[in-house]
Amino acid sequence: MTNFLARTATPDLVNLRHDLHRRPELSDEEGETAKRIAEELEKHGPDEIIKGLGTHGVAAVYDSGAEGPTVLFRCELDGLPITEISTFGWRSEIDGKGHLCGHDGHMAIVCGLAAELAAKKPARGRVVLLFQPAEETGTGAAGVIADPRFERIRPDFAFALHNLPGLPLGAVGVRPGPFTFASEGLAIRLTGRTSHAAQPEAGVSPAAVTVRLMEALPELPETLGHQPGHSLVTLSHARLGEAAFGISPGEAHVWVTIRAIDDKLQAELIGEAENLARRLAEAGGLGIALERHENFAAGHNDQDAVGHIEAAAEALGAPRVEVDDPFRWSEDFGRFGGVAKTALFVLGSGDDHPRLHNPDFDFPDELIGPGVAMFEHIVRDLCGGQTAG
Repeated sequence: MTNFLARTATPDLVNLRHDLHRRPELSDEEGETAKRIAEELEKHGPDEIIKGLGTHGVAAVYDSGAEGPTVLFRCELDGLPITEISTFGWRSEIDGKGHLCGHDGHMAIVCGLAAELAAKKPARGRVVLLFQPAEETGTGAAGVIADPRFERIRPDFAFALHNLPGLPLGAVGVRPGPFTFASEGLAIRLTGRTSHAAQPEAGVSPAAVTVRLMEALPELPETLGHQPGHSLVTLSHARLGEAAFGISPGEAHVWVTIRAIDDKLQAELIGEAENLARRLAEAGGLGIALERHENFAAGHNDQDAVGHIEAAAEALGAPRVEVDDPFRWSEDFGRFGGVAKTALFVLGSGDDHPRLHNPDFDFPDELIGPGVAMFEHIVRDLCGGQTAG
C-alpha cells in the first residue's frame, strides 16, 4: 500500500458514510440528508452555513478574513432509484433506493475536509464546501447557481472528485480540456390511429416510423459527419402500441440519450434528432410530441485548476492513471464551469470493483482519507496555511 492509500479516515467519518448509505434519498428529496450534513458541519465551526440552496443544497464557508480566492469543493447529496443487493451491515434500509454511485463517500470526504479546516483555517481567501442536490437528474447545479444566495459564495475555483471503478484503488486521473460529455434525454411520442388488426388500413400505425427512428437516430453522429468518439445517440427505450394481437397500434414511444464532447456539438446533435423525428412523423401522417429530460452540461477542466490537482497528487505520492480521452458519462458539476475555473478528477475504486449504478456497488472506505488529503492540499496550495495533520 502506498503512503497515499495509508491515509485512513477517522472512525467518525467511516460511520458517517455508513449512516448516509443506510438512508439514501433521491434527487430533490434530500431533506433529511441535508439536515444530517448540516448537523455534521456544525461540529466543525464554519463561519457560515447556508441551507436550502437550490432546494436542499448546503454550503459551509470558512473565511480567513484576508484577501484571496474563493475556492469551492462540491459533493452530491442524492442517491439512485435502484434496489441495493449487497449484504453489508450498512446496506440501504429503504427499498428501491441506494447510494450506488458513491455520493455517500464523496460527502464523507468533504466533511473530512471540514474537520481539517476547523483545525487550521485558510490563511487567505475563503473555502466553500458545497453539498449539492439533484446531481443524478442534472438539475441540481443549475438550481444552486440560480439561487440568489449563490452570489455570496461565487467561487474563483471549483473542484470535485468522483470515484471510478475500473481504475486501480486510489489512482488519480485528470486531464485539462473536455472531461465529461454533455447529455440529454429525448422522449419522442408518435400518435396515429388504432384499428382492428384485421383492418390495419383503417388506422394509421406508427410502426414503420418507429423502426426508422430506431435505426436512424443512433447513426446520426456519422450522418452529420461528427468526428468518431465525439458524440453518440443511444436507444434507451421503445414501445409500440399495446401488447395485444387484435390491435393495430396507434401510438409509439422512442427514447434516446444524446451525448457529445461539448455543448455546441450537443446542441447541434439534439436539434438534428428533433428535426429528423418531425420529418419522419410528418411523412408518416403522424402526430408528434417531443420532450427533453435530464440535461447535463459538458465538463471542461480548466488548465490552471488541473495544475493544482496534479500538484496535490504529486506531493501526496498518489498513483496516477492517464486519461487520454474525455469520459462519455456526464456529471452535473460541468454546470459550474460557467461561473468559475473548474476541474473534476477521478479517484480509482479498484480494478475489479462493482461498477457505478450497479445494485452491488459500495463506496470503498479506503478512499475517504486520500480524498480528504487531495482536497486539503488544494486548499493549502490556493489559500495557504499548513495542513492540520
